[in-house]
Formats: sequence, C-alpha cells, structure tokens
Amino acid sequence: MEAPLTPPVPLAALTADRELGLRLLAGPAGADVYGVHASEMADPSPYLLGGELLLTAGSAAGAAGVEAGEYVARLVRAGVGAVGFGVTPVHETVPAALAEACARYGLPLVEVPPGTPFTAVGRAVWRLMAEARTRELRRVTDAQQSLASAAARPDPVPSVLARLAATLNGWSALLPPPPGRGDAGTSAGPSTSTSTSAGAAEAEAGVPPGDGVRGALEGLALRVGPGGAATATDTLGGTHLAAYAVGGGRVLALATPARAPGDHTIASVAAVLLTLLTAGHPAGDEAAALTRLLLDGDPAGALSPGPWYAVHARGAGDPRALAAALGTVLLDPRGDGVRLLTDREPAPQPGWRLGVSAPAAPAGLRTAGAQARRALERAEAARTPLAGHADAGFAGLVGEAEARAHAEALLAPLTGTQAATLRAWLAHHGSWDRTAAALGVHRNTVRQRIARCAALLDRDLDDPDTRMELWFALRRLP
Repeated sequence: MEAPLTPPVPLAALTADRELGLRLLAGPAGADVYGVHASEMADPSPYLLGGELLLTAGSAAGAAGVEAGEYVARLVRAGVGAVGFGVTPVHETVPAALAEACARYGLPLVEVPPGTPFTAVGRAVWRLMAEARTRELRRVTDAQQSLASAAARPDPVPSVLARLAATLNGWSALLPPPPGRGDAGTSAGPSTSTSTSAGAAEAEAGVPPGDGVRGALEGLALRVGPGGAATATDTLGGTHLAAYAVGGGRVLALATPARAPGDHTIASVAAVLLTLLTAGHPAGDEAAALTRLLLDGDPAGALSPGPWYAVHARGAGDPRALAAALGTVLLDPRGDGVRLLTDREPAPQPGWRLGVSAPAAPAGLRTAGAQARRALERAEAARTPLAGHADAGFAGLVGEAEARAHAEALLAPLTGTQAATLRAWLAHHGSWDRTAAALGVHRNTVRQRIARCAALLDRDLDDPDTRMELWFALRRLP
C-alpha cells in the first residue's frame, strides 16, 4: 500500500508547545503549515513553494511602514502559510508595522522568543508531520482490518457499508447498476432495500444526505463502471463525494464532511470487498482468495503478484475445458460468453474467440477486464481467434495542439519546479525516496512540494484518474 500524503501541521499545535514558547501576534490561528524555511532576504519568494512557516529575524525585511507592507504582500503572493519572527539580536520586539501588515493581509505572525532556536521550530514541525503520517497509516490499517471483519458477518454488505460510514464519518451506499449497465448473468447479491426505482440504494449506512447530494452522487456514478473510470470524486457545498466501481455495474457511493489522505485507500478496500460479496457464491480458488482477503485485510494479497491476464471469450465449447487449456480455474461463465483470469499468456483455442488484456497486477484487474472486453469485440469484428489489448495512447485520440492547450491550462497554477517534481513523483509511482534521489533533494522537500501541488491544483492526488490526467498533461508540456 502506498503511504498516504502527510497531513499539514496546524499552527495551533506549534503555539501550544510550551517548550517552543511561540506566541500568535496577528492573523488567523487556524492556519496550517506544510514545512519550514528560514530566510533573511527582503524577497524570499523565488525560493518558496507555498505553505511554509517562514522564519526570519528581520535583518533585511523588518523595516517599518510601506516596506513592511510590501514584504508581507510578497509573502502572501508566494503562498506562505505563516511568519515566525525571532526577536533579538536584530529587534528587541516584533516591529509593529510588520504585525499591522500581517493583520491586514490575514497572514499569521508568531513571535519566536530569544531562547528558541529556529532549528528547534523546524524539528518540531517535522516531528508533528511524522506523527500525523504515522497516525494516518495506523488508521488505514485498522480500517482495513475492521472492514474485513465486517465482510465475515452474516449480513456482510450492510456490515461493510456501516463500518465504512463510521470510519469516514459520513454516508455510504451500494447503488444498483444504471439501466442497461448491469452485467448479464451476475448475481443480484445481497440487498437491504425493497425499492427498485432508479437511483435507490441496494444498501446504505450513515446519516442520509440531502436530495442534492444524492443527485450529485448518482451523476458521479455514471462516470465509473465497466469500460470507464474506476473512481471519481467531486465536492458539493463542502461535502466530499466519491464513487467507486463495484462488480456487476454497481457503484459504491460516499458522502463525507472531510477527506483525509488515507480515505481513498480505505474506500478502495471496501469496493473490492463489495465486488466479491455481490458476485454470487465463490468456489474453489475464488473462495480461497476471498478467505485470504478477509483474514489478511490485503486485497492485493488475495492473488499472487502475477502478471495476470483477463480473458473474455465466446464460443460453443465447454467453458471449463477452455479454462483448463488456459491453465486456470478462475472462470465466470455467463449467458453471452465466459470471463477468465489466468497467470499464463493465453494462446488461441479451437472453437473460441478470445479477447486478452495486457498483463496486470492484482490491483489492475478491473482495468484488465475492460481491456479484454474491448479486445474480444475487435476479435469478433476481424473474425480472428484472438485479439490482445492494443493501446494507441492518448496521442492517437487527441490532437497535439488540443492536448497541449489543455495541459497548459490544467497545470497553469504550478511553477516549473513544482511541475517537474510532480512529474518525477508520478513517474516513480508516488515513491518519496526514489523521487528525492532522482531530483537530488531531501524526501521532505518532495513531500512538501507534492502537498503544495495538490493544494494549488485542488485535486486529490490519491485518485488514480487524477494521477493519469496529470501524467498525460505533464507529458504534453515542453
């Protein structure tokens, strides 16, 4: 599991530290900081990423009157989170003009007493960030285990939804397939709702949201599913919305008052569990895979690393004989064909037309299934025994000029350094250490830059669809 992004440090947590002795003099107390930077430059903005607690003793920027106002205006434009002013040796007190300018611009200003080194403030910030990240990882792990336990109850679907709603402090629901989207031959699965009207939840838990939120979630649900995105997110009036594709065309819908870094991982585990629980009664290796998932709380651990191939097939032969020929027992016979999963590269089989996905890890099997379905359509159109997944890439679907214009508009809020860091981070699959090594910077610098990118773009970087969109946009930039 990829570690979630580290939450910012509340400025109030620093001012509450008695050993530091920091005192808020101006600006809001509810600010957050994403890092620490010390500078005595009159204009440090070229060296800032935004969100920092800027520490200064005022040797170059603590002037009075208009100069203090210009200094604070530069910091606000650079996105500084707060200013920490160290009294002595340059100033005995924090200049009144600086305090007035910070109050006017709404920039938090804290006094750093003479006995507190700037390095102590920096260490406190990094310590609080590490503690926050540890708490978030522990929360995600506990949530995975509780969801797996809920899935083992006699009423697994409502139990999983109830546990998910309680964990995320929101509302969760399993929405039925939109008209025409349900997979033929898929079991209806458990349901606690007697309504069959469009948009009615098969099961739900938590405080029911208003009609506006429900309507927005139903619209969001149309963006995910077979052949489409695996997840989609949005925000409505301060409520965070998310939709996750579940087997059989169903959708896991979420409405929460907040969105923490690890929430996407937690919801993804719930979506995998619901997919298994609503797919009918598994047997053989499928049952063993579900058992491992329930016991270990690790969706990726339910199968070997692979690579795996998803296969869609149509023909007149025996599906089990086809599965045996492809070296697997993981098959799903349906009225219009057969779906299989194998760790061997498939070969053409007499009497069958096969559509084969690209090799995939367990986490990518939903995408692999969509690839296999499209490949089977091509095989039947061309009347060939087997067609593999062919990816022409977005360059073949979107004109270069249009793609570049979209990329420039999407990434406009980022500086060149931020865009380069984001591209390196995505290229290294979100690894802090490998990204830091590639860029020649400290891993905490990478964390800070990525957090700032997420804030500037107002995007959830845990969302794989967001990562994909940003990756292709970054590739279109010069």
